[in-house]
Amino acid sequence: MWSRSRWWPATLAGQFLVLQLTVLLVVVAVASMVSVQQSDADFRDTRGARLRAAAESMANIAAVRDPYLNGEVAERRASLTSYTQRVRTNVQASGVYLTDPDGVVLVSSDFVGRERRIDLSGSTVQRRRTWTGDVDDFGTPSIAAQVPIIDDEGDLVGIAMVAEEYPTWAERARGVLPDLLTFAGLGLALGVAGSFLLSRLIRRRTRGLEPAAIAALADQREALLHSIREGVVAVAEDGTVTVLSDSARELIGLDDDVQGRRVDDLRLDPAVRDLLADHAEIRDHVVVLGERVLVVNRNPVVEGGRRVASVTTLRDRTELLALQSELSARESITNTLRAQTHEFHNQLHTISGLVQLGEYDEVSRLVGTLTRRRREISDAVTAHVEDPAVAALLIAKTSLAAERGVDLAMAPDCDLPRLDPEASTDVGTVLGNLVDNAIDASVSVGGTSVEVDLRLDDDVVHLAVSDSGPGVPPELVGQIFRRGWSSKAATAEGRGVGLALVQVVCERRGGAVTVHAGPDGAGAVFEARLPGVGAGVEAR
Repeated sequence: MWSRSRWWPATLAGQFLVLQLTVLLVVVAVASMVSVQQSDADFRDTRGARLRAAAESMANIAAVRDPYLNGEVAERRASLTSYTQRVRTNVQASGVYLTDPDGVVLVSSDFVGRERRIDLSGSTVQRRRTWTGDVDDFGTPSIAAQVPIIDDEGDLVGIAMVAEEYPTWAERARGVLPDLLTFAGLGLALGVAGSFLLSRLIRRRTRGLEPAAIAALADQREALLHSIREGVVAVAEDGTVTVLSDSARELIGLDDDVQGRRVDDLRLDPAVRDLLADHAEIRDHVVVLGERVLVVNRNPVVEGGRRVASVTTLRDRTELLALQSELSARESITNTLRAQTHEFHNQLHTISGLVQLGEYDEVSRLVGTLTRRRREISDAVTAHVEDPAVAALLIAKTSLAAERGVDLAMAPDCDLPRLDPEASTDVGTVLGNLVDNAIDASVSVGGTSVEVDLRLDDDVVHLAVSDSGPGVPPELVGQIFRRGWSSKAATAEGRGVGLALVQVVCERRGGAVTVHAGPDGAGAVFEARLPGVGAGVEAR
């Protein structure tokens, strides 16, 4: 078997030339067939009319009709043969025949076919109608005119047929080849010139890459797009999607083939559509999309000093955020334990000093005060919250807030029963992050109070955390969860992670989280809804 390198040109110009020659040969072949068919049609029309006129004249002349009408065809065969030969010569036919009504040859111009039957397939002559068409003239494809010979009573008494064989293929080709060769030569010259110019244009557009290199790049691109875990989206300057990897298709929720379509026409989340439509450079931008938290980076593509496209990469940080949330919870517990340890050290030092002074009554009163204060904190929480995990979280946060000079209080109508473990975990995640943010926001401006409200209503947990901080800027109220906004300083580690995680947990359960200004416009109130927590709830 021949390899491709032996017969297929390696250069783009050579390939175009081969294609042009192939197309030209196909065109010449088709044109030859059409020309031959047209020549046959012209031959059939022109010669058919002349043969029909000769056959009609022969069928109606007295020299032919009288022998048929008088039954003297056999006796006058010599004169009829001579007449058919003259007709054959005059019209340059290949054969002239006189037959009986059944088509059996009685007289022939060249004595061929006598006593044999002429080809009457498809003919209407036996129905006393003149007919012209293709026949088999005793082994020779021919065109023939068949005319009925009718007596005075209107009966068919014979048939007159004048036939002419079709020219051979060589004869037909000689009629069309000169013109075809002229046009083929002209087409070849134009094809070579066009192939050369087109190859130069394509080489400029493809930066001099040959087809093999272009195919290799395309294969490598497809392999990369199908293998990388990060989502990649390339958008042209006019907003058309040119590249979309499998990971990106999954992350932003697209099922259809969108390459070649405009970003504005796609069914995308508004936040994602705005990011893809813009061409400015962004770094590590946080976007919450359904249950996913995505980190977006976008780089413009510059060619010739102008931006021609943008490439956006998407990374799924949902699992990472869950891990950060768990680490944050562990850090919160550690800080709470540290605060309690510090407090216990101070209290132990006080007790130790009183013991050394012999003030045993004061020791008893101090221990009673500490025990009562700890019980008051626990009772204040458990009176409103029956779920052990959520209650333990609030007790720890209360101690931590007290160390930072913030009073964490429960709303008067707060009431949360025991939840199933999964719901309790989600409520604890949302509540812990919102309380931490509220304490930080309050401390940042010298605020001293944070209030928590928890209620279960129709299998939906309603959670609200109010702080005495600076509040949320009005222009950011609709964006803070999707934009990774935080009340912490810009250099704070993990900035924006807590709010993004709150958004993910709420939306995963079909709920939502919102923020608005507190009473009289002071502070901020974060409200969260977590549906679907009724299963596994124990009655109080």
